[in-house]
Amino acid sequence: MRKNKEETLETIDLLIQVARKHFTERGYAESPMEEIVADANLTRGALYHHFGNKRGLFQAVLESIHEEIGERVEAEASQSVDPWEQLDFGCRAFIKAAIEPRIRRILLIDGPAVLGWETWRQLDEKNSMRHLRDQLRLMQDQGFLKPVPLEALTHFISGALNESALWIAQNQNEGSFEETMSVISLFLKGFKNV
Repeated sequence: MRKNKEETLETIDLLIQVARKHFTERGYAESPMEEIVADANLTRGALYHHFGNKRGLFQAVLESIHEEIGERVEAEASQSVDPWEQLDFGCRAFIKAAIEPRIRRILLIDGPAVLGWETWRQLDEKNSMRHLRDQLRLMQDQGFLKPVPLEALTHFISGALNESALWIAQNQNEGSFEETMSVISLFLKGFKNV
C-alpha cells in the first residue's frame, strides 16, 4: 500500500513539473495535454485521474508556484530580527520571485486568465498574503505599526505588490525593481508608529 501511495505522489509531482515547464515556455493555451503526458511518459488517463483535466493540472501548477513564493517570502523575511526589515525583505522576495521568467507567465498572465481572479486570489491569500498579514499583525501587536484596519492594509499592500510585479515584468527596465522597492519602502514608513 505504501509503495502505491509513493508512486501516486511521484506521478503527481512529475506531471506538475513537466506541465510547469510547458506552461512556462509556451503558455497554457499553447501547451497541449498530449505533449505534456508524452514528455512525462504517462497517459492522458493519468492526467485525468489525478487532475480531472488540463485546467486542473494548471491549477495544481499555479498552487505549487504560490506555495514556493510563500516559502521564499518567509525565508527571506526571517533573515532579520527587525520587524521593518522583515517586512521589506518579504516584499522584495515576493516581487523578485513573481518576475522570474520561470514564474511570471504562469503567475501573472495565465493564472488569472485561466482560473479567474477569485481562484488566483484564494491561492495568493493562502500563501504570500497570509505571511504578509501575519507580519503586519505581529508588528501591530508589538506597537511598530499605527492602528490601522489590518485586513484592508494587507489587501492594499498585496495589491500594490502584485501590480508592481506586473509592471516590472512588462517594463523589463533594470531600474524598475529598485524604483518600485523605494516607493514601497516610503509608503510603508507612513504606517510606522513612531
